[in-house]
Amino acid sequence: MTGYIVRRLLYGVLILLGVNLFTFVLFFAVNTPDDMARLAIGGQRVSADAVEKWKVERGYDKPLFLNVKQEGVKKYTETIFYQRSVPLLTFDFGASDEGRDIGREIKARMWPSLALAVPTFVLGLALSIAFSLMLVFFRTTALDFWGVVACVVMLSISSLFYIIAGQWLFSKILRLVPYSGFAGGWDTLKFLALPIIVAVIAGLGSEARFLRSLFLEEIGKDYVRTARAKGLSERVVLFKHVLRNALLPILTGAVASLPLLFMGSLISESFFGIPGLGSYTLDALSGQDFSIVRAMVFLGSSLYIVGLIMADISYTLADPRVRFE
Repeated sequence: MTGYIVRRLLYGVLILLGVNLFTFVLFFAVNTPDDMARLAIGGQRVSADAVEKWKVERGYDKPLFLNVKQEGVKKYTETIFYQRSVPLLTFDFGASDEGRDIGREIKARMWPSLALAVPTFVLGLALSIAFSLMLVFFRTTALDFWGVVACVVMLSISSLFYIIAGQWLFSKILRLVPYSGFAGGWDTLKFLALPIIVAVIAGLGSEARFLRSLFLEEIGKDYVRTARAKGLSERVVLFKHVLRNALLPILTGAVASLPLLFMGSLISESFFGIPGLGSYTLDALSGQDFSIVRAMVFLGSSLYIVGLIMADISYTLADPRVRFE
């Protein structure tokens, strides 16, 4: 098991190296430092001196990969890649193109993201499992039929519709919660109630439909027929045997997505005015701040790799028969 984890971590390091190099090449293939300076300053009719000053202040006046004007190791260290991308490998995110500390921004914004993402994840998973088990328990009945229809309708509707409809109904008409915004302390609950409800409802259709198919597949297996032949009730078979044996694929998706909760939600945070990492990334994209975007891409890749390793390890907890040699 230890050897397997070490190998996965080494593979993860190689993947992060590739992601770092690929994102750097991609960003600077689309925009040169001169283009970035003009975008930041505000237009194409910018003097060459202003462009050069912006590049010098942010370290973009150096070559990308190789500085032929330097000697020895400085040929590689006095470059944009070494000074702006290599520190990401040690999770030193540096400063944004506007001069703000990215690491400090991430630490400040991760708590609003987690406050939104964790309850959404827990409530969404619990509600999806409960709803799909109810449909399976009443399978081949009218309740099952209309439940599947409701799932298809829900997953066919854009999440933007749920956000706009939720704001219109609960904020404008009923005036139960604020339209948008964020505050600390106990006031956080009233600002996060609507985003959490909207996110849970928006994801219920696809999750419940997938879990229903998973449970129906388990019901057709031999151990279920054996349990029924022993006289166990359908409720005991469903909740004690089927649910337990279906935990492995559920655990795979759940554990793998846990680290990504840190990253927040792009759409929800932007629409509801929550100062989390999702809105931070979206603002960086709209503002053409490529330092923030590269940092968030690298952070997201790191968390995804950690999630996959956690999912593999959790296999042994859900099914003791699984061992990694």
